[in-house]
Amino acid sequence: MAVSKLLSLILFITFLLAVNNGRVEATHEIYPQFQSLSAVSVHQLHRTAFHFQPPKNWINDPNAPMYYNGIYHFFYQYNPKGAVWGNIVWAHSVSKDMINWKALEPAIYPSHPFDRKGAWSGSATILPGNKPVILYTGVDPNDRQVQNSAVPANLSDPYLRKWIKPAGLNPVVDPEAGVNASAFRDPTTAWWLSGHWRMVVGSKRNHRGMAYLYRSRDFIRWIKAKHPLHSAPHTGMWECPDFYPVLLSGKQGLDASVVGKQVKHVLKVSLDVTRYDYYTVGTYLTDEDRYVPDNTSVDGWAGLRYDYGNFYASKTFFDPAKKRRILWGWVNESDTTLDDVRKGWAGIQAIPRIVWLDPNQRQLMQWPIQELETLRGTNVKMNHQMLKTGDHIEVKGISAAQADVDVTFYIPSLDKVEAFNLGWSLTNAQLLCAKKGSKVQGGIGPFGLLALASENLEEYTPVFFRIFKSSQKHIVLLCSDARSSSLKDGLYKPSFAGFVDVDLTDKKLSLRSLIDHSVVESFGAGGKTCITSRVYPTLAVLENAHLYAFNNGTETIIVENLNAWSMKKPLRMN
Repeated sequence: MAVSKLLSLILFITFLLAVNNGRVEATHEIYPQFQSLSAVSVHQLHRTAFHFQPPKNWINDPNAPMYYNGIYHFFYQYNPKGAVWGNIVWAHSVSKDMINWKALEPAIYPSHPFDRKGAWSGSATILPGNKPVILYTGVDPNDRQVQNSAVPANLSDPYLRKWIKPAGLNPVVDPEAGVNASAFRDPTTAWWLSGHWRMVVGSKRNHRGMAYLYRSRDFIRWIKAKHPLHSAPHTGMWECPDFYPVLLSGKQGLDASVVGKQVKHVLKVSLDVTRYDYYTVGTYLTDEDRYVPDNTSVDGWAGLRYDYGNFYASKTFFDPAKKRRILWGWVNESDTTLDDVRKGWAGIQAIPRIVWLDPNQRQLMQWPIQELETLRGTNVKMNHQMLKTGDHIEVKGISAAQADVDVTFYIPSLDKVEAFNLGWSLTNAQLLCAKKGSKVQGGIGPFGLLALASENLEEYTPVFFRIFKSSQKHIVLLCSDARSSSLKDGLYKPSFAGFVDVDLTDKKLSLRSLIDHSVVESFGAGGKTCITSRVYPTLAVLENAHLYAFNNGTETIIVENLNAWSMKKPLRMN
């Protein structure tokens, strides 16, 4: 009876956390009875095929991705003993293409007083002389969060298997008076400017989010600047900050130390209060060591997001081999903690994405790395297919549970666009998507894809556009609505959505969706708006999954061209 009551209580608490304020919860709730409960068997039904995840157990934040001597290194928070958060170490995998991975032994684990109670997120920096160093957050015996360093034990080892914490140097940053030692974590990649290294640590002061700035000449002794790089009121704790330059034009990425008139800077923070990632585009005032967002970017939960779905604690790095900036992000589960324990695993990583500045200079663009295309198998096409009101046309000939789909829709007429109600908020696309859904008929839309659909549509995950008209412009909404994704009860099934800043002069909208058993990762309008949904179908699984193009608007939509590929599994060497 006691065990039954405990399990019921855990389920109830998990449910409350999941539905709290209608948002994704990626909280690290502590379940000590499960932290070291190793998986007896691993349930494969909803495991992804081409997204990154270890064979079993819990993962969360991407820590310090980096490229070194021809090898991509990926470090991530991992529980080697169970499928819930706890016992966290820095797991370490290596790859030559960020698609096929080899797992190594953990790079960092709690071992000293300065990280005895936790070795949390951080970043990697390549120092002169081609010497990598990791900065990470440790939790000391007094529950103070401090910043520590680790370096490779043997630079001649191509995989950098072993990492050491230099004796007598750690912690390299101690929270001083006035700094909240219980909210002081996740140091960024460092950048070099005017004779000093600089890095940022996330924090909060009361309800003000803080990006504390630290400087060092030698990467050993760090001094806190008199003022933060940036801060904002009423935003709460800023976790996993990231700060980097982007070119004003073109897709080429930049090293973190690049400054000048041809760049803007991006500051990303993960808001602990909402569990979403937000970023601003702005100017780095190097003379003052301050960052100022443009007037088209706002701090906080009304701001821009990398991804409007299950996506948190992201981290970018500069890839010098291909001159690009790569974004990694954690995609948490949307089922219950007990489900995670039963299936023996929890958490995946989104497909690595390149990021660059939109030509409008108001936001970033994102796209899956080109290497993903090496996994494409069987291909089917659809061209000049009319979608009339109520149509849903199946895309046949591929494995719909494991697919890459790229489609361009053509809108013959924009005359009958639904008016945008002034009562709808342009800052809350998710509420608008939940109100309208994929079945409520509009003028132009909803139209798009029905992913992971059962044959008779008892289950499906629609990813779709709706177009509205205000007095000044067209307003495009992209939705990924999980409410119809599964017949199973107790899941978090939100209507994720984001507005798409796009000009409809050519009357076209593109959509790419990566479908991988329990995740649908979508890129609207060439990567202007991205949404990742976790779903757990019961009928639309494996060979019983289907894919449809659909239109529930009054106006005909044309599938100008659609390419869909079955996706092969990468060569997992874990």
